[in-house]
Amino acid sequence: MEPPPKDPWYRRATLYHLYPLSFADSNGDGYGDIRGIIDHLDYLNNGNSDSLGITALWLSPIYLSPMADWGYDVADHTAIDPRFGTMADFDELLEKAHERGVKLLLDFVPNHTSELHKWFTQSRASQDNPKRDWYIWADPGKDGGYPNNWVSYFGGPAWSLDKKTGQYYLHTFLPQQPDLNWRNADVRDAMFDVLRFWLNKGVDGFRTDAVMGLVKDDQLRDDAPNPNWRAGVNDPGDEFIRIHSSGQRELSNVLGSFCDVLAEKENKFLLSEAYLNVPGLHKMYGACVRHPVHAPFNFNLIGLPWSAVAYRDFIDSYEAILGPEDWPNYVLGNHDRHRLVSRLGPERARLMAVLEMTMRGLAVVYYGEELGLPDTPIGPTEVRDPWEQRVTGRGYGRDPERTPMPWNSENGGGFTDATPWLPMGSASASLNVESERRDPESSLNLYQHLIHLRAESPALIEGDYRSVDLGNGYVYGYVRETERQKFLVMLNFDFNPATVTLRGQVGKWVAGTHKVEGDGLSGVAGELELGSYEGRVYELMQGDKS
Repeated sequence: MEPPPKDPWYRRATLYHLYPLSFADSNGDGYGDIRGIIDHLDYLNNGNSDSLGITALWLSPIYLSPMADWGYDVADHTAIDPRFGTMADFDELLEKAHERGVKLLLDFVPNHTSELHKWFTQSRASQDNPKRDWYIWADPGKDGGYPNNWVSYFGGPAWSLDKKTGQYYLHTFLPQQPDLNWRNADVRDAMFDVLRFWLNKGVDGFRTDAVMGLVKDDQLRDDAPNPNWRAGVNDPGDEFIRIHSSGQRELSNVLGSFCDVLAEKENKFLLSEAYLNVPGLHKMYGACVRHPVHAPFNFNLIGLPWSAVAYRDFIDSYEAILGPEDWPNYVLGNHDRHRLVSRLGPERARLMAVLEMTMRGLAVVYYGEELGLPDTPIGPTEVRDPWEQRVTGRGYGRDPERTPMPWNSENGGGFTDATPWLPMGSASASLNVESERRDPESSLNLYQHLIHLRAESPALIEGDYRSVDLGNGYVYGYVRETERQKFLVMLNFDFNPATVTLRGQVGKWVAGTHKVEGDGLSGVAGELELGSYEGRVYELMQGDKS
């Protein structure tokens, strides 16, 4: 196996997570599509500083699907759903993205298929069908009911009875999403061929969905009761601790085999969806030790307590466990979590933009995050998310963070000429691409400046990281540096102004949440005051003591 490139693309990338249903509608049916993405590639990267400057795209599923879970119920892993367009459209997207230096990652959904997938229609045909063992089937329990106590993430039992054959099949998510049996070698080979199909087309990697549950306990033993769970209060999917239905030791071998497939091609990358603490992330990196082409998503910033100390301590501990080939990442939002602005507020969200774009590793931006979009309120008749439909009124619905991208303030927001599949929301009247391009203080211009600064600064791309004590517990400070370049980042986590003590000349202000007096000029040693939730980035001279 050839060694990985010395400078693989993912070590320089800003990854844009694009939800295709909500990005741009080119044919007037109210749903986003591949042609809409092609039409807006210049917004993402046109090779100049007036574009966002992203260098990699991750698309949520565009495969053939009945859309019970909006594409995560895949009926054919190697076909494009007509709602999104054709395979020719995809080929054009891939070509035009590559022309702009933009890598393209697809969503790989290995845990389950749609119930309409040809594999499952064969599997459920009879107990002796050759594909029966491609899915997880079990006889009724001793009481004639469910085989065990496993529950669906979307609420309710994780088992559905197939009356024709008299057995239950497992579905970790919706009943329309039966789980594949990853202990079956034929399943593994078939899914490896799915990866090869898209790799042969030229895609640059994958985001792997729901990896922790791929391998289940072979004895189907009950999960452990969750002592902290309360009916009607907590998420129904958390009633039990998933000690047998998820996280089995064989998972490392499965992930390693994914890496083996990707390593058949040069310069490919795999990201895994897994909500893990630092020790768990460390173990997940190790799954692909043979080929350093893999990283688990780091979602911890989404749930950290809001304090400089909490962020510094987490990032210091995360950085400490990473090996030389392990590439970090920091995720602030995605299609399953409420938007950054709705969780933290607009001022704190801007501070997080500075953190993400100056931190070591892969930067990940969820579409609309660069505009400072909040969640969009969804009325009872507008709900499209099956999770909300099954567990109503509890705030678990994901529609609010999946609403259409606002390109302008017109009716339909420039997203569509029809009625959009989800409402635009009132915020899009001012928080849209056209309006924010004209406002130098906008969230879009902040992100654009930070992304380009990062791309042009070796210290922000490949430099070492170390936190620094600035004499104020409300301020998180750190240095990013190479032999030839050095930056000091200061983030005030407090609503009140914060004074920090600088031991040396701070150099030149190059970016920040606020425009400050003396932008671009060198500072001096002594005290410096940061405003409410203000972040500043200074380029230092080598030898400065900060």
